[in-house]
Amino acid sequence: MEIEIKKLYWMIKKDALTLWRHKPRLISMYLFPILMIVLFGYGMGGELKHIPTVIVTESHGHLTDNTISAIKKIDIYDVKDVTSDVNKAKNMVKNGKVKAAIILPKNYENYNENRTVTVYVDSSDQIASESIIQATKAIFTKIQTESMIKEMKNIQLVMHGVQPTGFNLLGMINVDIKKAYGDIRYIDFLTPGILAMTVMMACMFAMGATIAGERERGELPRLFMTPTNVSTVLIGKILSRLTLETGRALVLLFCAIILFSVSVKGNILLVILLLVLTALCFIGLGIMISGRVETQEDYSQIVMPIAMPMMFISGVFYPIETMPWIFQKIAYLLPLTYANLAIRSVMLKGASLGTIWPYIAVLIGYTLLFFVLGVKGFRRDM
Repeated sequence: MEIEIKKLYWMIKKDALTLWRHKPRLISMYLFPILMIVLFGYGMGGELKHIPTVIVTESHGHLTDNTISAIKKIDIYDVKDVTSDVNKAKNMVKNGKVKAAIILPKNYENYNENRTVTVYVDSSDQIASESIIQATKAIFTKIQTESMIKEMKNIQLVMHGVQPTGFNLLGMINVDIKKAYGDIRYIDFLTPGILAMTVMMACMFAMGATIAGERERGELPRLFMTPTNVSTVLIGKILSRLTLETGRALVLLFCAIILFSVSVKGNILLVILLLVLTALCFIGLGIMISGRVETQEDYSQIVMPIAMPMMFISGVFYPIETMPWIFQKIAYLLPLTYANLAIRSVMLKGASLGTIWPYIAVLIGYTLLFFVLGVKGFRRDM
């Protein structure tokens, strides 16, 4: 088989020129792999640091001060407050202001008594709570060990006829774990995020790709030449996709409940409402993007660098706190983050509509923005 080198060169040049004329496709081809490697490098498996924590001191003295200082020096903690009010600290955990409260008991300074330090954690964040528990146990094991070494030295002094100051029989320090929302497994933490992510991916890829494909084939302009107005066309497409994707998410939810005993502590109707709102939001995003591309391939190339990083940054698989601070800031600009927070709050914490309304307000805001910009993109097809 003879290969014509000159014609081969022109074929390669033709494809290169075609790609050059489609700038969004060209940019996304190189941007997407860079984004993915950065996200995997800095996000996946990252070390948890600076977890918001409150310390409760029901005692005062040298040991209490040293313990607070030791906790503050460890990177995993970000001590937001030191208080003597136990109820205030527990409410801070329940309201999401901190992930854990470390409660030092009233007899903490009594070396000759057994003491129980309570760690009250937000168990809805399974990864963060486990990290806090392990780190806190390690701290008090170290404090106990240092106290034992000190007392052993005191015993040696007594044996040599020297009476040390502050010599006591040594009591134990126990760590008691209290979970604000009971035992929550990783599958319980993961399921709300998977629900939101599934809705996002399906709505963005299916809705937008359909519209972009119809424009590429010339079907969309012909459709607008009929007596049907743009509102009817859009609402019809939105309702059909909304019904399909909400149904798919509900199947996934009930499978998780039946197969893995995933708990829904809040109102399941509120979960369904949030899934519908999430679907509307990302249908709007798909319409907005599709209104600005010419072909289905262009749409796919643009959506991938948006959808995939959003999936990793928004806290679907692991806490946002594991990421560098710049990614944490970006996460709170993404609609998927608020969908995750809202659905997770209802399913794991039993949150009510009054509690999660800020997340709902953000989702509604994004939905309106996407639809307004999306409808403007359709004007050129009319």
